[in-house]
Amino acid sequence: MSYPWGVLATAVLLCCYPFQATGQETSEPRFQPLLNGRDLTGWVLVNTPAETWTMQDELLVCSGKPIGELRTERMYQNFILEVEWRHMVPGGNAGIFVWADAITAPGVPFHRSIEVQVLDHAYGQSRGHTTHGDIFPIHGALMTPLNGRGGSRAFPVEERALPSPQWNHYRIECRDGEISLAVNGAVVTRGRQASPRRGYICLESEGGVVHYRKLQIMELPDTAIAAEDVAHSNRGDVSLYSGLDLRGWTLDENSQAHWNVEDWVLRFDGQTSAGVSTLQHSRKFPAPAFVLDVQPEAGFRALTFNPDSATESLTISLDDEETATLLKAGAWSRIEYGIRDGAWTVSINGTALPKTSPASAEPQGMSFRVQGPARFANLYGRSSSALDNTNQ
Repeated sequence: MSYPWGVLATAVLLCCYPFQATGQETSEPRFQPLLNGRDLTGWVLVNTPAETWTMQDELLVCSGKPIGELRTERMYQNFILEVEWRHMVPGGNAGIFVWADAITAPGVPFHRSIEVQVLDHAYGQSRGHTTHGDIFPIHGALMTPLNGRGGSRAFPVEERALPSPQWNHYRIECRDGEISLAVNGAVVTRGRQASPRRGYICLESEGGVVHYRKLQIMELPDTAIAAEDVAHSNRGDVSLYSGLDLRGWTLDENSQAHWNVEDWVLRFDGQTSAGVSTLQHSRKFPAPAFVLDVQPEAGFRALTFNPDSATESLTISLDDEETATLLKAGAWSRIEYGIRDGAWTVSINGTALPKTSPASAEPQGMSFRVQGPARFANLYGRSSSALDNTNQ
């Protein structure tokens, strides 16, 4: 049978070139993978080092150490998230955070967010929690639970999770501040009126080895949202403490034994000969801005930033009345300091202190001297000249 040349040419073109769908035909939401099976492209190490998260045979393997998170590069508002997970250690603890801030909340290794519990049965259950998919707001987030027990936690109406080392399937739907969780094929937990309701997605490391696979997301159309319901966006903060060791840090002579790596906390015991010690990180930032949380212990007296500079040092001392009202023994406080308008400035828990020093234009790293025992956490650095990535 013979064919007209035009028909034959059309057939050749269709065979040689993939079909390109029109905008109308691709407008329907579809699932997209969040893991590429090879590496952590698309994800940010918030407060954990690279060895906490590894890809092995297309599985994302979490070591559980230290306690902390991995988050998406992008923010999400309305979406459906599906994932399979399994605990490899009985009693393992982990979680999936949605609508999360870019970095951890003050004094904890976790984000302000809504947590979807990922807990193995051997952990045990109580009236206050289950191992079958609780949902609850943490560290300043808000949510009204359905099937609650007087608090903000939503409890599953059915027990469907399988124990270690079996695989479980979660389907998390987030729409306009409402969230639901399906465990192994049936919706069991719901919440509503969540805030934030736009933010990052995090996977949590919390002590036990856990595997993730088939992590995918279907983005749904955004809707109008109040500014206060949007999580804090990425500012370029880089974690300066691994939670495993003191990599990147230089200590003054004879003080190594007085710093203890305690998972997400770094503690100075204050027992050096002079009761002081200095830390300096090798990572340098142009026009730097730094974050660190401190929990003073009995005997703590002061922190000095840039201690080796006679002109640029900043001291926060309990001898100062205003500082003493902000830094309380046994309580966590967030200190932020950096260069603004050509000078170093510092704030404690959002309150700016009237302390400024001239600032060098050279890139600088975090450097501080501590006098007396204290615990530190959430040490981050960034360039303050970089614009916030508010479109993420």
